[in-house]
Amino acid sequence: MIPAARYGERLAAARELVAERGLAALLVGVGADLRYLTGYEAMPLERLTMLVLPATGPLSLVVPRLELAPARACPAAAAGLVELLAWEETDDPVALVGRLVRASTGSRAPAGAGEAIRVAVSDRLWASFLLRLQEVLPEARFGLGSAVLRELRIVKDADEIALLRAAAHAADRVVAAIARGRLIGRSEADVSREVRERLLAEGHERAEFAIVASGPNSASPHHEASSRVIGAGEPIVLDIGGTLGGYGSDITRTLWVTGEEPVHPPYREYLALFAVLRAAQAEATHAVRPGVPAERIDAVAREIIATAGHGRHFIHRTGHGIGLEAHEEPYLVAGNGEPLREGMAFSIEPGIYLEGRFGARIEDIVVCAADGPDVLNEAPRDLLVVSGE
Repeated sequence: MIPAARYGERLAAARELVAERGLAALLVGVGADLRYLTGYEAMPLERLTMLVLPATGPLSLVVPRLELAPARACPAAAAGLVELLAWEETDDPVALVGRLVRASTGSRAPAGAGEAIRVAVSDRLWASFLLRLQEVLPEARFGLGSAVLRELRIVKDADEIALLRAAAHAADRVVAAIARGRLIGRSEADVSREVRERLLAEGHERAEFAIVASGPNSASPHHEASSRVIGAGEPIVLDIGGTLGGYGSDITRTLWVTGEEPVHPPYREYLALFAVLRAAQAEATHAVRPGVPAERIDAVAREIIATAGHGRHFIHRTGHGIGLEAHEEPYLVAGNGEPLREGMAFSIEPGIYLEGRFGARIEDIVVCAADGPDVLNEAPRDLLVVSGE
């Protein structure tokens, strides 16, 4: 759990950045940004929920009246860090937000009058809300809330890392259970359902994805589990994850199903491919330390895979940040020269995919620690050769 006092620290830090960047206010809608600042997991409704965080003045959480009870229970509201403003069905909540922003600037001018003010909105705010905000605040210039929140969210504190580690270990246990169980004769979709059930049983609030890609489907990185029946003598790419304590898990392991009688071990070509992948993932992980450019991690993995002749078969970035969202900054990809910092958390997941034949991927969640990589997942990274019976 994130301590209630931490939300006060986050709100104070956000307000300081709002002022530093010359903004009148930061407006945060439903989503990960709101959860980060207040602990409130609001429902994504057509009714507006919005945190109004001005450079000066009170912090307000505008909520529909019918959502007042859960809003009141969120850590920031329960601790008195934000003022709750409930609106009725016949009210105009966007106009209310506009009045709060204008009041925070000391302006009493009608809409459209006075000097331009700068307002940032959360990056994933619905267009319907943003367009209405532009109507009620025509004097405002709108920008992205990530100008403020990126700086705060990209580095995880000790409590966040503890939750990421707990989520990773829970996902490790699910991988182990699936590898021990029966696979041959079952459809990918059936195994995927089992993965989701096991993630929930291991304490996840949500099982967000359960990729089970067998045989030639293993060459599709984001394969949707299908009715294809798993057989002996083929690989399975198992990519699973969800949220535990609000923070994400994301692990990929590659299995080879042999069957029992007769045995169908992995063939030489596949073992050679996997050995390259294993080396690439290990070396990319080893390269993690503060100050190393994010793109360097991608380059390390890519150079090994390309040298082995599989450069064109590695078709995605090496990793993505993770936290309250499954994919967030930093991204480990060519062109991102941002130096890694202590506390950044991200996946390292190179893959090799031969379309129509087979593929493989290995993925761990890694935290950049002061002295190098802190690998949160503990499941074995070697090819998991299982009977599947």
